[in-house]
Amino acid sequence: MGQENRQRTLAWHETLELHELVAFKSIGLMKVKKGLREIQDPQLRNIYQQTIRDLETGLQELLRFYPLAPHPGESSEHRQYGDSFLAGDLLAFSKAAVRNYAVAITETATPALREVLLKQLNQSVRGNERIYNYMYQKGLYPSYNLNQILQNDVNLARRALS
Repeated sequence: MGQENRQRTLAWHETLELHELVAFKSIGLMKVKKGLREIQDPQLRNIYQQTIRDLETGLQELLRFYPLAPHPGESSEHRQYGDSFLAGDLLAFSKAAVRNYAVAITETATPALREVLLKQLNQSVRGNERIYNYMYQKGLYPSYNLNQILQNDVNLARRALS
């Protein structure tokens, strides 16, 4: 299919993946910037500084696609800051944990280890549900309002880039 036949907006599924990446990179950038202050080793400091540059460039590149995101109806939901960063960080961690356990299970040949990993995967799924429910109830993750999710990403990325 040629470029001329493609939509002028992103598809819903790629917009949601874009959202996940921008949120993940923004939180990671804030954490790496904070950690940089504590590093004494010059080589590690250089690695962190390059990581910061890479994350900043990556965020700027991804944010260019936000104007192409589909925009459903407007909403009056608002985002709070403060605990929201920590809650978002825990949500991102819990998502990564679920993915990591799922992959690890597919690589496991030892039944006893597989049993433990399955148990811990289920715990991770429940942990993800807990933090998601908290964020949703507090208005920190407006799951059904794509416009607000994307605006929150832009705000978070701008904070991380500043």
